[in-house]
Amino acid sequence: MRKIFTFACLLFTVIAGEICADIKLPAIFSDNMVLQQQSQVAVWGWAKPNENVTIAASWNYEQQYVAQSDANGYWRTTIKTPTASFTPYEIVIKAGNQIVLENILVGEVWLCSGQSNMEMPMKGFRNEPIEGGPEAILSSTNSGIRCFTVQRNSTTSLQDDVTGTWESANPQTTPNFTATGYFFARVINQTLNVPVGLIHTSWGGSRIEAWMTPNSLKDIPEKIIPATDADIRVRNGSPTVLYNGMLHPLVGYGIRGAIWYQGESNRDEPDLYAKMFDAMIREWRNLWGVGEFPFYYCQIAPYNYNDNRNTAYLREAQQKVMTTTPNTGMAVLMDVGNFHSIHPPQKREAGERMALWALAETYGMSKMHYRSPELQSIEIEGRVAILTFDIDANPGLTTHGKEILNFRIAGNNRQFFSAKAAYVGNRVYLFSPSVSQPVAVRYCWDNTSATELFTVEGNLPVSSFRTDDW
Repeated sequence: MRKIFTFACLLFTVIAGEICADIKLPAIFSDNMVLQQQSQVAVWGWAKPNENVTIAASWNYEQQYVAQSDANGYWRTTIKTPTASFTPYEIVIKAGNQIVLENILVGEVWLCSGQSNMEMPMKGFRNEPIEGGPEAILSSTNSGIRCFTVQRNSTTSLQDDVTGTWESANPQTTPNFTATGYFFARVINQTLNVPVGLIHTSWGGSRIEAWMTPNSLKDIPEKIIPATDADIRVRNGSPTVLYNGMLHPLVGYGIRGAIWYQGESNRDEPDLYAKMFDAMIREWRNLWGVGEFPFYYCQIAPYNYNDNRNTAYLREAQQKVMTTTPNTGMAVLMDVGNFHSIHPPQKREAGERMALWALAETYGMSKMHYRSPELQSIEIEGRVAILTFDIDANPGLTTHGKEILNFRIAGNNRQFFSAKAAYVGNRVYLFSPSVSQPVAVRYCWDNTSATELFTVEGNLPVSSFRTDDW
């Protein structure tokens, strides 16, 4: 009996070893996924060591791709994808066993990341609804919009997989989709008539350094990388821990670009944030190895933080990144802030304004008005400061009938006073009886002030800004 038992144990070990050696795919490669169109997209997984793995897709079964696993069983190759289509495809992957991935679409894939304003789902947070969310959910049935949501994971060691599943949009699944990402995808899907896949990896309250690699932090000694999981002081804030657990396993998956909504948790260090943001974007692009893919992001909205930090400086830092980092664009949200909630309910504006950037800059629809105006020049004529914005004078700016209250001007004494404002076309004229010789102008330069100025074309808000460096 002992010999029979020993033999049975050995046999089970062999069988179990064979099972464990079967081909295995990361969670991101699964039924219902969306692949980036007209690309050489990466596919990878695990098999027996030194084993040939064959991949074939139903859009062209005659073309087979062969990869060989390394000594640890890891394999990786690229396959060519066709133009976007709503036709469901299959991919067959063979080695010791066979896996068939079904209901695959080819379209546009976007990575969505950040903190709670990206994480906020269509169903809302507790006591914080999404404006228009219930109606959008009811009409959301669309197999051409799909989302893969990554489960939270904070760690100091690089992971090779995440937990998540691909889901098609419908009233039962859409409530859990990222709201900002969903509204972004809806515009791309409807305007271009292509499938859109969202890879959503975010964590509420996370700091930007948590999404960065050690390499991208090498010139930022202020950020100390924890050595072990026991050294993680803040699960969603310590340097590199979210990159390791929630982004590294996805690196290389075929994407068109990325959208980002984060910054509130780094409001205490605006200058350093601009440096880290640039480094993070450049490092992500370097890791993906497909060039300077587009990176669009939301400026944080007005909110009463009840502290002495002025978040206008953080908004300014975010705006600077458009000048330091190529192929980036910022959606201004100065009109959707909520004095009492850090989570603005108007996620449609957030997603759609980033989609405008994508349509114009990524998809070539450049004749549309897609970006908020920026200050082009300031002139001083006597006691009047004249601001010119970088849009056409016709149709120019509008306040939708509201009075402009949030401009302040200062002279050489650096004391700012409220200014009377009037606008014509793309110009704003400022005057204060307390300032005889204006030198500097600030607009909405505090935590909570909302803009009163919009473009007539596109109805896009003017951001907070200043002309001084005081």
